[in-house]
Amino acid sequence: MYKDFSAKEQTIADYIIENPTIVSHSSISDLSAQLGIADSTFFQFTKKLGFNGFKEFKMELLKQENDFVSISIHENIKKDDNELTMAQKVFDSNISSLEDTRRLLQEKDLKQAVQLINQSERLFLFGMGGSEIVATDAYHKFLRSPISVFHSTDYHIQLMEASIMTPNDCAIFISHTGKSKETIQIAREAKEAGAKIIVITSYPNSPLAKLGDIILISISEETEFRSEALASRLAQLTIIDSIYVILMFLNKDESQNSISKIRHAISRAKD
Repeated sequence: MYKDFSAKEQTIADYIIENPTIVSHSSISDLSAQLGIADSTFFQFTKKLGFNGFKEFKMELLKQENDFVSISIHENIKKDDNELTMAQKVFDSNISSLEDTRRLLQEKDLKQAVQLINQSERLFLFGMGGSEIVATDAYHKFLRSPISVFHSTDYHIQLMEASIMTPNDCAIFISHTGKSKETIQIAREAKEAGAKIIVITSYPNSPLAKLGDIILISISEETEFRSEALASRLAQLTIIDSIYVILMFLNKDESQNSISKIRHAISRAKD
């Protein structure tokens, strides 16, 4: 949410991230005095994060103190690290992205997302650039499901597909920032057509997220040689894996039949 904060909210966020232990052991009045703001400003900030107030935020922060310490060492590759150590730190960073994303998963969001797909006549997958790779992987998965699934790598064809969607269709939009102009335009077309929209993004207040019926958040950390977008891809893939598995279990008989047909076709191609 950081990029959508006001300057004052970013100041509060910076202070919390840099001083988690102090914040978790201080009163709201002490912190507000330290930052030169009103108590109500700090209180409203915690409400904006989704907490009932400062006390709930403070309790959660106490639980997460160890996680704040670990944030500073993700990847953290040093010049004298050997190849194995470098690889292990990349693994640790990816594991952290998955764990952070898992914490934000909500049962109601997953249930609603699967219901939207399950009740739709067609499922469309949209993404541009690096997000298109995730969309293609999702297409590869959902071809094994009993759902009719569509995906194109071309922007203009994606626009055309969105324009002919109906209220009986569902679309998954993937975008790390949620600010890709092309993806937003495609989403607007789908929205105007009356289709249901699921958005997978790292920014819940982004323009794309505001067009979604269901928002699923992927978390990642930017490092020296990898952007947040690259790191978030693993979390996005895992969110889609989760939706796919839940959907297949809900339609077990049809799913087994669909998988059987695909395996049979592929086995003949290998002979």
